[in-house]
Amino acid sequence: MKQFIFTLCLAVVAFSVGAQAQTQSCCEVSTKTTKATKSSTKSSKQPSTLLAMAALAGDSKFQALHEEPLPFVYEGGKGKAVTVKAADGSTCMGYEIKADKPTKNYVFVFQEWWGLNDYIKQESEKLAAALGANVIALDLYDGKVATTRDSAGVYMQNNKPERSLAIVKAFAAYTGADAKIGTIGWCFGGAWSLQSSLALGKQAVACVMYYGRPELDEKKLATLNPPVLGIFGKQDQGITPETVGKFEAAMKNVKKPIEIKMYDAVHAFANPSNPKYNKAFADEAHQLAVAFLKKHLI
Repeated sequence: MKQFIFTLCLAVVAFSVGAQAQTQSCCEVSTKTTKATKSSTKSSKQPSTLLAMAALAGDSKFQALHEEPLPFVYEGGKGKAVTVKAADGSTCMGYEIKADKPTKNYVFVFQEWWGLNDYIKQESEKLAAALGANVIALDLYDGKVATTRDSAGVYMQNNKPERSLAIVKAFAAYTGADAKIGTIGWCFGGAWSLQSSLALGKQAVACVMYYGRPELDEKKLATLNPPVLGIFGKQDQGITPETVGKFEAAMKNVKKPIEIKMYDAVHAFANPSNPKYNKAFADEAHQLAVAFLKKHLI
């Protein structure tokens, strides 16, 4: 009988833990981790924010925030494929638009979870035309592009933070030590815009992040060099207004400049491939981003 009661208690505890995990918001990953996760994070020295974000990719709630992308082919433009070598000798790929006049001003563009698709190339071209800077869209999926939520989830889950950081550093070396770099990205790329600015140190001079998972570790944020423009949606059920508020408070606690713009919109509202794309908000946000980058980069 005692053995039966003990087994029953274990089952109740397991059910309670499982239910709590299922009700947790898809982008509000708990800061509590298992011993195995802690050990893995410590040994690999990977950014916990990015590890948590990769883990979200298989979550059905997170996937539901992303409508299947509308088909689109970008034709024309000045951009060309570019490859550079990482420190380990591996090849890193990107899409580069060079400025009409020589300049050491660069903008690194970071993809949504779909990959470096034609929408990202189009956005990169728009930024290059508006800023007169060199623009490089970094391919963090090493050539893979998703057209469905399932495939995007797989690619994002398989994304290795240390590989993406190696790509960022490889392209930073490509620009030269005297280059000034602004960063911008959406969703998955919004998180990477901030993380790359942290990694780039003083070379990073401006950071724009659209509805990406923010860094909340104040020790990390204290090392951030550039000011941040954060663009978010009030209806976003992933990166919620509460999370944005915590991020803004953390930045202010470490005395780092930040501007937050909240739109009454859903997640990924600025992505033209999203059936719920809000053109009016997207156009306004684009102008804010361009003005911010001009102010701090050009």
